[in-house]
Amino acid sequence: MKLLWIGAGGALGSVARYLLDGWVQRWTASGFPFGILVVNVLGSFALGLVMTLLEARGALDSTLRLTLTAGVLGGFTTYSSFNYQTLELLRARDWTSAGLNLAATVVLCLVAGLLGLGAGRWLAGG
Repeated sequence: MKLLWIGAGGALGSVARYLLDGWVQRWTASGFPFGILVVNVLGSFALGLVMTLLEARGALDSTLRLTLTAGVLGGFTTYSSFNYQTLELLRARDWTSAGLNLAATVVLCLVAGLLGLGAGRWLAGG
């Protein structure tokens, strides 16, 4: 049964990623992969938040945790898209955008993860 919940969560996360990525790309009207950057930053924040809140409630071994983390957020965030888009920028010899995408993704996702952990601790009352 856990596999079905994880799969359903993954489908939901994948659709959310597709929609948000497309919306951000249309909104920025840029060749820079802002959409996947936004997805990965939001996903990093959400993972930190969800794990901290579930840990505070003693739900780390639950189906809910697996559905939200491995399923929804696993389908939502995507290292492979970030990797592909960075490699495409390098292939096009757009060194500046490739370097910016690499640095921004790593730094912003780490910061977002820390903020998610902090927000989870704050919401959990500790």
